[in-house]
Amino acid sequence: MTILITAPGRFTGANLKVGKHYNVEVADEGTNKQNNAFHSLLQCYWASGCHSYDARSFEHFRALIKLYLGAGAEQFSNLTNEDGTPNPKGRPDYRLKSWANYTKKERQMTIDNLISEMMQAGMSGGRFEEILMGMQEGSNHDTK
Repeated sequence: MTILITAPGRFTGANLKVGKHYNVEVADEGTNKQNNAFHSLLQCYWASGCHSYDARSFEHFRALIKLYLGAGAEQFSNLTNEDGTPNPKGRPDYRLKSWANYTKKERQMTIDNLISEMMQAGMSGGRFEEILMGMQEGSNHDTK
């Protein structure tokens, strides 16, 4: 359901009902449901061993997924050289974008890419299906 905030305290939407409570989240920020789904899928994929990533640990695996299937790295200017001396002009550097800084759209893209890769890797049944069913039930619940 899409809710448009036209003024403070006023909501419009075709499915709003008097006496019901609604959770409103900012449209361009990630949601808790996306956060839970992403991390559940990651843990399931890691535990399955179906992936082909040469990851040293779960944290490394998560970083690889964000790099290859997510928003990837973001550029910033580093104001110090590798030896720690100041560099007034700065030099371009890169760091992996934090999941907390992903937009809602970036999170959705990453989750879609992860599910697609998991299916291509042969994931099925068990915990994977349980997570997908939970995601589907959650989205159906939101539209009622």
